[in-house]
Amino acid sequence: MKRIVIFASGSGTNAENIIEFFHNRDNASVIHVLTNNPRAKVIERCNKLNISCLCFNKTAFIDPNSVLKILIMQDPDLIVLAGFLWKIPGLFLKAFENKIINLHPALLPKYGGKGMYGKHVHEAVISNSESESGITIHYVNEHYDEGAIIFQAKCAVDPNDSPKLLAQKIHQLEMKHFPHVIASILEGDG
Repeated sequence: MKRIVIFASGSGTNAENIIEFFHNRDNASVIHVLTNNPRAKVIERCNKLNISCLCFNKTAFIDPNSVLKILIMQDPDLIVLAGFLWKIPGLFLKAFENKIINLHPALLPKYGGKGMYGKHVHEAVISNSESESGITIHYVNEHYDEGAIIFQAKCAVDPNDSPKLLAQKIHQLEMKHFPHVIASILEGDG
């Protein structure tokens, strides 16, 4: 049984979608969710779904004897960043090389980097009159949104799209593709 740990900072819709996708599967399951936001809605979603959720602060995140130690003890096959906004420390990357993936709400390498998340990405895409946007699922490395790309899916950006409307289109792509890509990665892991 493959073990998935999710990091999330916000509403948790992607985390919930992933948890539900792997529920009752015999090859993989979400074993834990971690969040850096004590007010994140993902906590309520985890409680409802009976999934363990741990909240941590910046000090615990960078302390090798705290969050990293917990992760090492849980021995996940894959760590999934689903709306998690902090940069992953180098010690995590060494301990879980090629086992941490992220979902980004744009077609990387465009519109990535520090501060490019949520509505900021969609506003930039629209203000630059892009004709398409989408999602990118990629491995995490030491730089924001620069890890090797695993998967991309596209959607049209219409001239009258607002950032909110574009966010809805992107969210549909996330819900459709993210769990399947995670499953493919785990199946390819041998």
